[in-house]
Amino acid sequence: MTDSVDIVADLPGGGGWRHSLREFWYYFATNRGAVLGLVVFALLVVLAILAPMIAPHSPTLQYRDAILLPPAWTEGGRADFLLGTDAVGRDMLSRLLFGARYSLFIGVVVVSVALLGGVIIGLLAGYFGGWVDAVAMRVMDIILAFPSLLLALVLVAVLGPGLTNAMIAIALVLQPHFARLTRAAVLAEKNREYVTAARVAGAGPLWLMFRTILPNCLAPLIVQATLSFSSAILDAAALGFLGMGAQPPTPEWGTMLAEAREFILRAWWVVTLPGLAILITVLAINLMGDGLRDALDPKLKRS
Repeated sequence: MTDSVDIVADLPGGGGWRHSLREFWYYFATNRGAVLGLVVFALLVVLAILAPMIAPHSPTLQYRDAILLPPAWTEGGRADFLLGTDAVGRDMLSRLLFGARYSLFIGVVVVSVALLGGVIIGLLAGYFGGWVDAVAMRVMDIILAFPSLLLALVLVAVLGPGLTNAMIAIALVLQPHFARLTRAAVLAEKNREYVTAARVAGAGPLWLMFRTILPNCLAPLIVQATLSFSSAILDAAALGFLGMGAQPPTPEWGTMLAEAREFILRAWWVVTLPGLAILITVLAINLMGDGLRDALDPKLKRS
């Protein structure tokens, strides 16, 4: 049987970054679930970007003559409200589309903040070692000792309810994962020959950390960032459901679920549709994360 590495090597397109990109796509595409997740996520991004243009109504506009209308294909539904309306007459489809914008915004901001802070802490701890490593990692261990959602809830209770404070709290909770991952990668890389050569050539600590070592630690960080993206969306939805995240009338999926709790038995769509949106989004991102892990980790590349 032909080895998959030989197949990749025979692909047209030469070497360099093009060859690396082709190799990455080869291993990523072998995971069909990851490709499906990528397609769904790309569609979600397009819908979020185009939400102001494709949403049939304003997400906050209330139609008092159309309260708790069912979806258009069921009895009692109306064609101008394709997915029905909520308890105050707001269009569900429009709120779901705008909710995708909030969810993606939350994921990007939270992961960016957590990644930046975690990478800096991990680089300093792994490179310098000693008391810097001990203090930084013990603080990260303390944060990891608490259930993530409970700690985020406590932080939001201290900072005050709101979307911004919820994102700060979730970022602080996710930061230790990036810090520990970066530290482990730095410890594995800092004594290699290329780092020693750069040090002998006169490179300073900052150059060694950020320009020499960090680029070789990016693969696991990319995978972790993808998985943390879905965790951020879930935690933000949970905080919104508990009333500590985005506040009404913001069309955030967790907040929509919280507003719909009392109608779960007589208006299934106001609870089911936001829940399905969260489920599909998180599942797509997790499938993408599995594919990235397969494509970026040489130990997991299938033969």
